Amino acid sequence: MIIGIPSEIKTGEKRVAMSPANVQSLTDKSVKVLVQKNAGSAAGYPDAEYNAAGATTIADRAEIFATADIILQVQSFGSNTENSDSDLALLRRGQLVIGMMDPLASPQAAKEVAATGASAIALELVPRISRAQSMDVLSSMATLAGYKSVLIGASASPRIFPMLMTAAGTLQPARVLIMGVGVAGLQACATAKRLGAVVEAYDVRPAAREQIISVGAKPVELDLDTGETEGAGGYAKEQGEDFLRRQRELMTEVVAQQDIIITTAAIPGAKSPILVTEEMVIAMKPGAVIVDLAAERGGNCDLTEQGKTIVAHDVIIVGPENVPSDLAYHASQMYGKNMQTLLELILDENGSLNLDLNDEIVAGTLVAHDGEVPHAHMRKLLGLTEIKVPTESEQQPTTPADEKQEK
Repeated sequence: MIIGIPSEIKTGEKRVAMSPANVQSLTDKSVKVLVQKNAGSAAGYPDAEYNAAGATTIADRAEIFATADIILQVQSFGSNTENSDSDLALLRRGQLVIGMMDPLASPQAAKEVAATGASAIALELVPRISRAQSMDVLSSMATLAGYKSVLIGASASPRIFPMLMTAAGTLQPARVLIMGVGVAGLQACATAKRLGAVVEAYDVRPAAREQIISVGAKPVELDLDTGETEGAGGYAKEQGEDFLRRQRELMTEVVAQQDIIITTAAIPGAKSPILVTEEMVIAMKPGAVIVDLAAERGGNCDLTEQGKTIVAHDVIIVGPENVPSDLAYHASQMYGKNMQTLLELILDENGSLNLDLNDEIVAGTLVAHDGEVPHAHMRKLLGLTEIKVPTESEQQPTTPADEKQEK
């Protein structure tokens, strides 16, 4: 079995799919690992560390794709819509690609990979079950994004976070509001609290209240019917316009008191909901800051501009892109561990690939296989008809094309 780790080619992406420590776990099991030269340099992992972990560094990207049975990427097809077409041309039948593919927003990418005969696992689709927690890249990256968002807000704000009693007088602590309390939001709450801010948090899901309190923040409670606000996997469900309008009205008074607002609300495969309207921005304090972690999905603020920091109505609005990439060293370490755990599931004790299509994790993440898009929801998004699911007796272990030829 040969695993290939090419450099990330999307502009601004500093992460790498595996750290040297993750690679070591594979080479210890006699799995051959090829790493493109300088693939980990931007994340703080030099080629020498990969070589010490037993990997072979190769300059030619095409050689890695031509040789490897499994390709590991951070931003793969669908997630990297900028320049991944060149990689698509390098895929071959029987090969497996694993990475983030933004499958719900870019389902066409799965169809394109399937057309090459290659298989693809989209890591965003890892089910939220106990057995899969150690493979959950979304939670890993959201943890880092939540932490970094507070630092972005602190840097942009003209205020400090903690209360200080000095000879020049007492400085009041900053008031920070976190909107959307998933993994990123909870980490943002905890980070802002550690910096000394007065932290409040809001989420439409009633279950979030205890989580908010657990990290030292105060829950904001609005007079809304929240009985149908949580969907599958613990994500917030998309709400109707009447609900959102009432929510915005009630939130206007809350946001007017804040110094920093961090918004994190996202709905998988859909545009982010607007939580902060222009009217709400107008009501905010001069010099207040909004850090919109949902900027890449259209933003939670009406005025957010993706990838830019703007000033509107005397409020600083930051729309950061690819926040985990700014923490590439630890982001790669966490991502690599998630990848390592997944590989332990799909590789047998001899290091051979064995995709068990009856396994909930494999079935839930496999978006291209044997020339088809087997994932039922992905097929629905693509307008494809349902395909017959083979019985257990009909299924055969998946073996890379090169090994089939050797036999």
